[in-house]
Amino acid sequence: MVALPDRLLMNYEEYLAWEATQEVRHEYFNGEVIAMAGGTRSHNRVSGNWFKLLDDALANRQCEVYISDVKVQIQPRKKYFYPDVVVTCDERDTEPQLVLFPCLIIEVLSPSTEAYDRGFKFEQYRKSESLQEYVLVQVEQPLVEVFQRNQEGKWFFSEYGLGDRLFLQSIKVEIAVNDLYRQIQFESLVTG
Repeated sequence: MVALPDRLLMNYEEYLAWEATQEVRHEYFNGEVIAMAGGTRSHNRVSGNWFKLLDDALANRQCEVYISDVKVQIQPRKKYFYPDVVVTCDERDTEPQLVLFPCLIIEVLSPSTEAYDRGFKFEQYRKSESLQEYVLVQVEQPLVEVFQRNQEGKWFFSEYGLGDRLFLQSIKVEIAVNDLYRQIQFESLVTG
């Protein structure tokens, strides 16, 4: 494997052509290419659980759910990110490799990406006028944090644990937190 420099810079056209040949996904921010970290089995399982639950719940609606390999455009030719799960219900979303009008974005946190997802990425995602909810999901412990935008554009926070049910206002879907963590074991919760 060839080592990449700490900072890889290129224009948007170069990024699109280059990334299509890469085995690892890369986000793009104002000319800087950012490699995505690899995930764990628990990270993959929780992302998959989200996808399955949302895909089933939205099967008869005009919403589409995508997982990890579809980019979200925040600013044309400038800002593109790969969320773990994204939902769009906008009929204008017809690009084959991009979601332009996300209503819900879910990031499954890992120790190496938590600060980035919680801080920088959320700051960028909030610039999307279509985004109504941003969800952060822990895999080290059973905790789901939901940020919802109200009609005045203000963001409100709620958190949920095992045994709770959360309601995703943007898509009118209720999810049991236990279902999100199906097949996940938490060491801190195991007694013996």
